[in-house]
Amino acid sequence: MKDSLRALLFAALGIGAIGLLFFAQSHPGYFSDISLLGGILLIQIIAVSTWHFERAFFPALLIAFLWAGMDVPLTEVFTSARWLVLGVGATVGYIKWMKGQRQHFGAFHLAAFFCVLAAMVSALASIYPQTALAKVLSLFLLFLFGASGARLVIRGREESFFKGMLLACEIAVYVSAIAYLVFNLEIWGNPNSLGAVMGVVAGPMLLWGALVGDSRFLRYRRALAVLMCVFLICYALSRAAMAAFAVSAILLCVSLRKHRLLMQGAGVVIFFLAVGAVVEPGHFDQFTNSLTSSILYKDKREQGFLGSRKSPWQETISVIEEHPWFGSGFGTASGDRTYWNIGRFSSSSSTDREHGSSYLALTSWVGLLGLCPFVFLLFMLLQSIARVCRWMRRAAHPFHYSIPLAMILVGGLVHAIFEDWLFAVGYYLTVFFWSAAFMLMDLTPPPARETVRVDLWHARVAPAPAPIVSQ
Repeated sequence: MKDSLRALLFAALGIGAIGLLFFAQSHPGYFSDISLLGGILLIQIIAVSTWHFERAFFPALLIAFLWAGMDVPLTEVFTSARWLVLGVGATVGYIKWMKGQRQHFGAFHLAAFFCVLAAMVSALASIYPQTALAKVLSLFLLFLFGASGARLVIRGREESFFKGMLLACEIAVYVSAIAYLVFNLEIWGNPNSLGAVMGVVAGPMLLWGALVGDSRFLRYRRALAVLMCVFLICYALSRAAMAAFAVSAILLCVSLRKHRLLMQGAGVVIFFLAVGAVVEPGHFDQFTNSLTSSILYKDKREQGFLGSRKSPWQETISVIEEHPWFGSGFGTASGDRTYWNIGRFSSSSSTDREHGSSYLALTSWVGLLGLCPFVFLLFMLLQSIARVCRWMRRAAHPFHYSIPLAMILVGGLVHAIFEDWLFAVGYYLTVFFWSAAFMLMDLTPPPARETVRVDLWHARVAPAPAPIVSQ
């Protein structure tokens, strides 16, 4: 029966390919349209990635959102098509998850559902209900994919997933360095997005990868990528990215009791600064003055530290005061302005409102009443991160799959204090962040009095302690 179905499938594909060739020969104008070609490419990507859902769909989803947000060809096609990819991923992932034998949902998933309900209530109270409901639908699809499809992606495939993530981060760092430093191409759209990707995802991931590498060459290679990542963060002059990476790196080293590594990293930075001051003291003074002006004050020294954030914070607080209970509507702003995307992190077009903080933006959208389930969701996320840190303190080694996810989420939560992207689903970092959050719920070590020890690439997290395997 299976052989017959496979034969019919290949026959249908062959007939379809022949028909497509005849259509292309008789209507050549259609195939000169870049949008049509992009749509055909998208359909092929969705079909192949859905067929191999566990292995291919999550990378395809990230590529679709990245393509929509980066300054590359066919951006217009993927700006709209990314929602189709997310919808397919949420639907197929939920169906496949419910067909499994060990499907379950916990308190975190229930909190995410109540977040969607709270966002829907605020959307109905908005003066732009259609726009707000569209934003709520995107949030629902993201949470549905995270609660099902994202968990399928990592279940039983931890080794290949994290090795692929480490390789992808290395490639992203070096491609970004070549694009920005050699060709002067801002492929991430703007410096803030460059800093966000490097400081929240690539930096913590590669630092963990340098600690768990199974060979000296691999550890040194990933350490070099971390240094390049730090350089790109400084190149972007993003205070939020610097704070995100610094907090995640310090937390990782302190939790693992690697205080020596932390001091060595600080020593390397001080050494290079000292060498620069001795070799070119005049240029060093100019560098420090410009760095202080650009990073600490963002060229607004007269407004003081974080002066560039005071204006959007004050505007957002005024919106909260106007709509204290149910907000202005999820994803929308009050008045005659609509918060279509995510400020300076916009993946399709610019907007005239910047909130300056994801948490202030969320409060202005859903109000104080609607904020309650989101606060509970973030509290549970912080609780899982704290459990991972306690596990690292007990085990004193980095060989656990939950560690890189926890450090990425820490960096994201810190970064979101200064930038408003955490609940803006159109941004690729938002999709990755919440997918990682749902993955962490399944990988978090269970609370136990004894240390849970696992092999990095093979063992599963289990309630009972397992013997450690030498690396």
